[in-house]
Amino acid sequence: MMGQPMANYAAARRAGDFVFVSGVVAVDPARKAVVQSYEELPALAREQLRSLGYDTGQMTVDLYEAPAVAQSWFVLDRIRQVAREHGARMQDVIKLVQYFRDLRHYPFYNRVRGLFYGDQPPASTVVEVARFMPSDMALIEVEATIHLK
Repeated sequence: MMGQPMANYAAARRAGDFVFVSGVVAVDPARKAVVQSYEELPALAREQLRSLGYDTGQMTVDLYEAPAVAQSWFVLDRIRQVAREHGARMQDVIKLVQYFRDLRHYPFYNRVRGLFYGDQPPASTVVEVARFMPSDMALIEVEATIHLK
């Protein structure tokens, strides 16, 4: 599996027809650092984010938006990778629990989530947890439940 957990727990666990994905944060496993900028994402991600009006090239705008937007894309892409590892697709993700250090980041995340789900997002719970992220730089953590067919 790409990206192992940061502590001693399973990144994902299958139970019958379900896969339960532990909370995913935007830690680049190669650098062991939390993603903070668009430059840390693949070219395809940046192109997709530009289609939403992000990654503008304007320093004052990108400095403010980039950490939440880049982390949103990275986390959702990691969940997509876990789904694929189990023979599933993003459409098979039936529930997300989304934790935010600051709920003001939710609108950024919500727009990015549309790239992965369109207008059919899974059932969702949104929680603000200012003190319980694994790093002060981690703004978003997402748990997923995947139904295998």
